[in-house]
Amino acid sequence: MQGTRLEKIARLIQKELSEIFRLETAKTRGTLVSVSTVRVSPDLSIARIYLSVFPSDQGAAVVKNVNDNEKQVRYNLAQRVRYQLRRTPELVFYLDDSLDYIEHIDELLQSDKPATDNSEKEDN
Repeated sequence: MQGTRLEKIARLIQKELSEIFRLETAKTRGTLVSVSTVRVSPDLSIARIYLSVFPSDQGAAVVKNVNDNEKQVRYNLAQRVRYQLRRTPELVFYLDDSLDYIEHIDELLQSDKPATDNSEKEDN
């Protein structure tokens, strides 16, 4: 039962933070920030939020900026979820680089693919 409750709270935080970041990044053209994952501690005191940033070369700067302004983001979140949550957890933001990792794997596979195609033609 505890797991279901934590999942619901994580989804609520993810949805509301996504909306907050969507509104904020609309002001800065060219940068897109999305909330990929939210993990809430069992005592609801800490929420670990993983952000995906496009373009990815600005990711570290964006996450640092968000962590520096964590109190303001937490306040905005608290205003949105004040009827669902008694206390808003502390927010810790991390860069989610899984998309970059997948892209790197695809590049490696694509660079390896032509070499295998040539070897198959030579065998025939």
